[in-house]
Amino acid sequence: MALASACSFLARNSLNGALSFSSVSARSASPAVIGNAFSRAYAKVVDGLKYYEEHEWIKMDGNVATMGITDHAQEALGDIVFVDLPEVGSTIEAKESIGAVESVKAASDIYTPVSGTVLEVNSALADEPGTVNSDAYGNGWMIKLDLTKPAELDSLMDAAAYEKFCESS
Repeated sequence: MALASACSFLARNSLNGALSFSSVSARSASPAVIGNAFSRAYAKVVDGLKYYEEHEWIKMDGNVATMGITDHAQEALGDIVFVDLPEVGSTIEAKESIGAVESVKAASDIYTPVSGTVLEVNSALADEPGTVNSDAYGNGWMIKLDLTKPAELDSLMDAAAYEKFCESS
């Protein structure tokens, strides 16, 4: 199941429909109580990153792209218990599944929005997969790629567009 599908499914089905996920700016967000359930009513979105419709993010540093799943995705998945990542040196094409994330709720493929060669994987996630939950945009990063087609970045969303995308899905 793709992350986007898992997020939509979980948003509709969490606690028999009692919870809904929406994504607004972390600057203006606050916790919300919905029915008898307490839930964060937002997912953090970080300015300066690029976002993919399958709920992955990219941070550029020269020609190196650091990638992970978004806060919205990790929140929808729940407690992450396993992360499967590609081998260093692997060549990856855009929109290709590069691994999987397993949580207590679901298992979802991870897709790369850009093409490149894997330079590094976050091996710390093998022992501490929950880092993706606690720090999706920091220590929860998954892979670093040397981009082979930098123009693919142009098709990705900025923070504002990703917020709107999450609100509409």
